[in-house]
Amino acid sequence: METTVSYQRFPKVRIREMKDEYCKFELRETDASMANALRRVMIAEVPTVAIDLVEIEVNSSVLNDEFIAHRLGLIPLTSDNAMRMRFSRDCDSCDGDGQCEFCSVEFHLNVCCDSDQTLDVTSADLRSAEASVIPVDLAVKALAMESSSTSYEAAEQRGIIIVKLRRGQELRLRAIARKGIGKDHAKWSPAATVTFMYEPDIHINEDLMETLSLDEKRAWIESSPTKVFDLDPNTGQVVVVDPEAYTYDDEVIKKAEAMGKPGLVEINAKEDSFIFTVESTGAIKASQLVLNAIDVLRQKLDAVRLQDAEENDFSELKAHLG
Repeated sequence: METTVSYQRFPKVRIREMKDEYCKFELRETDASMANALRRVMIAEVPTVAIDLVEIEVNSSVLNDEFIAHRLGLIPLTSDNAMRMRFSRDCDSCDGDGQCEFCSVEFHLNVCCDSDQTLDVTSADLRSAEASVIPVDLAVKALAMESSSTSYEAAEQRGIIIVKLRRGQELRLRAIARKGIGKDHAKWSPAATVTFMYEPDIHINEDLMETLSLDEKRAWIESSPTKVFDLDPNTGQVVVVDPEAYTYDDEVIKKAEAMGKPGLVEINAKEDSFIFTVESTGAIKASQLVLNAIDVLRQKLDAVRLQDAEENDFSELKAHLG
């Protein structure tokens, strides 16, 4: 009688910190394959909107057309509706041209310098045909103005610089923004950084620690390049103050061995517990980035499950036909 082993897990998430562009959370009761799959999907497979086609009408600036087109593509755009948009290659409304309301957003830029002062052409000069898709810095500026925030500096209010113009120079263009993923080009990646680390499990051998003098304890604590341990001023005992600051460098273990106290501390990585740090480019909120990544990962797993089912059905049919 065959016994089937179930590898089904029920991961749990605990949010530690959440801001619009930053999120820190714990992922527990799963393994490294799932944690890494989630990280890779967040970086490369969550869709956003970015400028993909640029038609230059007039360009008398010092930068050539290709340079300007590349710079425009790297301007992050608000992409809250990207999951609901169509990929241009799959759009049946425009036959894949990528120039319709379902799969693209049109931008225009028309700037001419008529003064002796150098004119900065920035993302603020881009005019979008869709109010929900604008440069991220403009959305942040609008939000700051609504909340009467004074933290938004004057330098940031200028927007992202595209090119500088002198008297008589002009830049006029039309740009099409389309849905895409970071796997195709980095300009579509919604993540600035996504990292995860194993949660460390630190145990101090109190009996061995008591055999050290106060100076030896301080020397052992200082051997760690990060502030993981400290000395309790009341009891004189070594305590763990920030286990997550540990970088798996083994310095405290080497120091204990050099002092003739092997086994003074035991540090292990919890194989089923991970701490994620997610920073967004601003195209979508960090929390939405995580949720969208889970949706994309679920779709990919459903596709694999469906493919396996179809292959099994085909094998059964082939066996039946002989």
